[in-house]
Amino acid sequence: MNDSTASTGTRVLGSITLVGFAALLLFGLVLSPADAAQGELVRMMYVHVPTAFVAFGAFTVTVAASVAYLLRRTEWWDLVAHGSAEIGAVLLAATLVSGMLWGRPTWGVYWTWDARLTTTALLFVLVLGYLAVRRLPLDRDKRAGLAAVVGLLLLPTTIVCHYATTWWRTLHQGPTIARADPQIDGLLLFTLVLGLAVFALLYVWMMVHRFRVLYLEHRVEDLGLDTAIAERRREASGALATPRPATGPVT
Repeated sequence: MNDSTASTGTRVLGSITLVGFAALLLFGLVLSPADAAQGELVRMMYVHVPTAFVAFGAFTVTVAASVAYLLRRTEWWDLVAHGSAEIGAVLLAATLVSGMLWGRPTWGVYWTWDARLTTTALLFVLVLGYLAVRRLPLDRDKRAGLAAVVGLLLLPTTIVCHYATTWWRTLHQGPTIARADPQIDGLLLFTLVLGLAVFALLYVWMMVHRFRVLYLEHRVEDLGLDTAIAERRREASGALATPRPATGPVT
């Protein structure tokens, strides 16, 4: 029996992702020049921005899968929503940590209650709450339905977080490449786009594996439930088959 969630496709995807990260390290740390304003600190952008973008994408997948689950009630969509939220939470944590490391030399503090930072922190707390709902001791279908409803809240929070620098005056830098005239070009732009592509590949690779693990967990849970029911039925049938001792007159 094969106990691995890997396949030929995931091995190829994983290899491509590793090569992509090697190229990202080469361009991000060696070939890409320092920024005119931020100097060497600009290299944090190659991790901070991609993890944020891909995390937002992961939460969008969770919302779409949650809607699909509420409409169709199929296990497949529930697993997609669950797995994508978990990966998005990890990526968003990386976004927060890299942002704090970038903010300390730039702003002089690790954290400030800026609109973008505050909404990102709220989004992180919300996704942790979503994952906590996934651990509630409820029937699987009820738990999945409740999680799907909570998952819908990720959409407005993600939108507000994404557009925070546009809607409000913040310390955080505004859009860099999500505009008609990107603020960077040359190797800086190429390396940033490379980072986006590599982290997107990482998300897909992790998503495939996490989906398979969650599916196997459900099958193990079903097997355990079936075994428990079978044992209870055997106990019940054994109790019924055991003859009662005969009773006679009291002498």
